[in-house]
Formats: sequence, structure tokens, C-alpha cells
Amino acid sequence: MLKNNQGFTLIEMLVVLMVISVLIILIVPNLNSNSENINEKGCDALTAVVQAQVDAYYIDEGSYPGSLQVLASAGYIKNEQIECPDGRQLIYSGSSGSVSSP
Repeated sequence: MLKNNQGFTLIEMLVVLMVISVLIILIVPNLNSNSENINEKGCDALTAVVQAQVDAYYIDEGSYPGSLQVLASAGYIKNEQIECPDGRQLIYSGSSGSVSSP
């Protein structure tokens, strides 16, 4: 009598591992190169949010805040929003009320 042995052969397992390895080799370099682009877009978005809060402060108070710390202490932004996610400090010009990313 023949036995019905179910399972995978060594060749089938090697083919599956080879396909997974090729996919990993193709995907991992793309993830690394996109992280800089993601950080840049995140910093641009944060700059736009902080600029909107500076404008809201100007509407409420009638003058621009002296610094981003003043804006944070007044509750318009959080202390974490003073710098970009990658650690770069936002640049604030108190005289014109403009916020820019470095």
C-alpha cells in the first residue's frame, strides 16, 4: 500500500524562500530612500499648522507672538510642535509672523 504523505518538499521550500528573499531585496532599499521624503513632508505640514496658529494668535491678540514658546504657553500649539519630527527647529520671525522650516 502507498502512504499519502502530505507536506512540502525541500525544493518547494527553497523556491518559496527565494521568492521572499527577492521581494525583501526589492522593497527594503525603497523604504530607506523614502524616509527622507516623509520627514520633509511632515516638517512642511507642521510648518503650515504652526503658521495657522500664529495667524489665529494674531487675530485673537492683535499682535504676533514674540516667539514660538509664547505661542505654546498660550495654548495654541504644543511644546512638541516647536520642532520638526526629525529634530530641526522651526524658524520664526516675530516681526512678520512667518514660520518656516529649516
